[in-house]
Amino acid sequence: MGNTLKTTLLLGALTGLMMAVGGYLGGEQGMFMGLVVAGTMNFVAYWFSDKVVLTMYRAREVSPAEAPQLHAIVDDLVVRAAIPKPRVYVIPTDAPNAFATGRDPAHAAVAVTDGILRILGREELEGVIAHELAHVRNRDILISTIAATLAGAVMMVARMAHFAAYFGGLNRGEDEDGPSGIELLLMVILVPIAATIIQLAVSRSREYAADATGAQISGKPLALAGALLRLERSAHAVPMDANPATSHLFIVNPLSGASLVKLLSTHPSTEDRVARLQAMAGRIGPRTAPPDRYFA
Repeated sequence: MGNTLKTTLLLGALTGLMMAVGGYLGGEQGMFMGLVVAGTMNFVAYWFSDKVVLTMYRAREVSPAEAPQLHAIVDDLVVRAAIPKPRVYVIPTDAPNAFATGRDPAHAAVAVTDGILRILGREELEGVIAHELAHVRNRDILISTIAATLAGAVMMVARMAHFAAYFGGLNRGEDEDGPSGIELLLMVILVPIAATIIQLAVSRSREYAADATGAQISGKPLALAGALLRLERSAHAVPMDANPATSHLFIVNPLSGASLVKLLSTHPSTEDRVARLQAMAGRIGPRTAPPDRYFA
């Protein structure tokens, strides 16, 4: 509930920021136009997100005959999660990672890399898949799309105001002068940064929520914690050639080899995530696989 409330508050903050900026710089018309443009762009991205990202990473759908153990894990976990079985994909890269995509549980896909199949034990992999199914069950693609739409609208209004100012077409009303040059400069620079920070905070909140839900689905929070630690180390050793626009989809940041400011990261720190999972372990009965039991 804590992460759900936090997400709601963050989305509310984005909405409030959009309304404030739109009203201040572009009036109701500017605010509405920014929302329409951003909404249209993100609606298209939301509807076709699965096809785009799977194609981007050359993911190949695998059948139960091709990947029987992987499908067996997914089959078991979707029953516990009470969601339809997603399509299962494998990404041809040694970098260990995984993500889920799709506009709703009925149109979802789970993708894992060749690398993750090689380095994780079976129960660690179960923890990872459960985390991804949690994203599906929690409809996090929809939530991230709403956040992107609101943030995009804020940035769109700020850009519109910037261009309008050059042509003297920016004023707040018949009896008011438009914003001063300094006010406009601060808005154009600071408002998009604020919107981005809030949007990334939404992403981090959904990762915490997926960890918690995934641990409940699998019943093995320590297995997920162990997987996160192993994946974090591997992300530095075997970096992934990932598009920054899609980094929020992965279970660990594929760009974590770079130095990232915490506020500007799509993921919470692995240490924080592991600490929360360890705190959960006593409540839901952890059970982990022996360290030499590998998924093959």
